[in-house]
Amino acid sequence: MTQTLETLAHHTATLTSIRGIVRTMKTMSAINALPYELAARSIDTYRETVRAGLHAFICQNGPIPTALAPGTPEVIIAFGSDHGLCGNYNDAVAEAVLQHPADRLICVGAQLQDALEGRGLTPEMVLMAPASTEGLGRLAGLIVTRLEAMRRAAPAGAIAVRLVHTERGQHGQQMPVAPRLLPLDPALIAGLAATPWTSRSLPQVAAPAADTLAALIREMLFTGVFRAAAEALVTENAARLARMQQAEQSVDDRLESLAADTRALRQSEITTELLDVIIGFEALRGRGKRPEPPAAPAG
Repeated sequence: MTQTLETLAHHTATLTSIRGIVRTMKTMSAINALPYELAARSIDTYRETVRAGLHAFICQNGPIPTALAPGTPEVIIAFGSDHGLCGNYNDAVAEAVLQHPADRLICVGAQLQDALEGRGLTPEMVLMAPASTEGLGRLAGLIVTRLEAMRRAAPAGAIAVRLVHTERGQHGQQMPVAPRLLPLDPALIAGLAATPWTSRSLPQVAAPAADTLAALIREMLFTGVFRAAAEALVTENAARLARMQQAEQSVDDRLESLAADTRALRQSEITTELLDVIIGFEALRGRGKRPEPPAAPAG
């Protein structure tokens, strides 16, 4: 299609507007990731406090059994996004879910729900991803309450829980991970049991041991879900930031190409106009010349 200066100017203006939108989204992604990263750090501090309580319980009551009976229902909680423009983020999480067959599936994020259903997996519960750090606690509390209801309804009164989410790797890479949440990590329990209590005050628990252990496990679940949700939102915004950077580069390349086309077309039109002026001038000059008289006959 023949390009004109008007069409090139229109395309340039459109791409400039798109570049402004992309730049705004890139800035928002960078800004949104920071609060979730701080929330992940804060829950790590609280998790250490819960582990200290678990350590005290083990020192007083002995190690906690971590083996599950055969046939224990497996529950997966998968964390995705509610919004797009983050590349294959949700597809990667859905593929990780496929690697770990489960009896029940809880999904966080509408975009992840579409990715899971496209692979033949139907979540029994779909939750919205938090829109702010304040929603992390509400989401974690809701999931833990749901898990407790599943545990009570299970035949043996126990369930196995696995989280599937994306976390940051080295050199800015992102990768889906699937850590086990329940039963508690045997290495963690063995490490706490082998670690002596260093305080001069012996740990004492006033509540019944069963109630104390249930409360500690609930808090371990809460911190695990909270941490996974925060990490998922950090990596989601990081993925969107990377896509926006790529989009910005593509727009800049296209703008540079349009600028080159505009310069070439403008130069071509200037050359054409100059040629028209020269041709017109030559025509006028030729018209103004008087014809030479005929030569006189010889003799």
